[in-house]
Amino acid sequence: GYQGFEFYTNQDVSLEQDLLRRDLTINAMAMDQHGQLIDPYGGKQHLRDRLLHHVSDAFAEDPLRVLRVARFAARYADLGFQVAPATLHLMQTISASGELLHLSSERIWKETSRALSETHAHVFFEVLRACGALAVLFPEIDALFGIPQRPAHHPEIDCGVHTLMALQQACRHNFSPIVRFAALCHDLGKALTPVDLLPRHPEHEVRGIVPVNTLCERLKVPHDYQLLAMKVCQWHLHLHRLFDLRAGSIWKLLKNLDALRRPQHVEWFSQACLCDAQGRLGFEQRAYPQADALVSISEQIRQLKPPIPSHLQGQDIGIYLTERRIEKIKQLIDVLKPV
Repeated sequence: GYQGFEFYTNQDVSLEQDLLRRDLTINAMAMDQHGQLIDPYGGKQHLRDRLLHHVSDAFAEDPLRVLRVARFAARYADLGFQVAPATLHLMQTISASGELLHLSSERIWKETSRALSETHAHVFFEVLRACGALAVLFPEIDALFGIPQRPAHHPEIDCGVHTLMALQQACRHNFSPIVRFAALCHDLGKALTPVDLLPRHPEHEVRGIVPVNTLCERLKVPHDYQLLAMKVCQWHLHLHRLFDLRAGSIWKLLKNLDALRRPQHVEWFSQACLCDAQGRLGFEQRAYPQADALVSISEQIRQLKPPIPSHLQGQDIGIYLTERRIEKIKQLIDVLKPV
């Protein structure tokens, strides 16, 4: 378990013994008062070789290090760093041992949220999958790999590959971590599609509700993250079809996004849907005007303040406002629709 060890900090512990218990060799170097490098475990060479290599078998004493190494791999991917094969093998052993299950939800989410902020956040999940930790800690995401999709819409075919491509797009656009998490969760329902329906995924947005909630509640994901992930899961297909929807359906979408009170959620939702659309092989640079169109409609609907006829009361006022908003959306969508 995560608490299954004790701290020993007496002065008889040597510097080499202290460094031996660090996680990676690049973190197990020191320098004395004369500027002399103390590197008993080859950290300097591993820096040159761009290797994330564990120091010793003491690495296995703290299962959180599996997530830390994956996060470092994501952080330093631009520099060409990779997990050393021996370290990946040790991470596989830890993942298979059941020790990861002793990690608290808070610690898992803390490492995950940090990883989501990295430029190559998808590498974090790739490394976790390579060592078997994804299946233990994020089974809802792991289940997507190997699930086929129709190549006409998804040339990359594999649902798991598409999910990480969507996350890559969120990083490329420098969207916030909350959008990146929503992109990661948007297709979780596809893992639950009955085999006889594959490679189609009808109603996957409905099937995704349970796994999104299960994942968020298990990891104690912040409420705003869970709320946006749920909205993107349920409604992303509506934004893809925005220019074919009736004005009333667009208003229904905006209501479900709580557009009048939470305009930021409309922007985040649109960004996550953009990542879904561009997170496909060959579609990475494809324009997605639906995102800007929905944000524009939302802003103008929020600014719409029609005078209320004096004879209206109660729920009739709400009906009147809804009618005016739908009329406005009908005007806007005709202007915003691409030629």
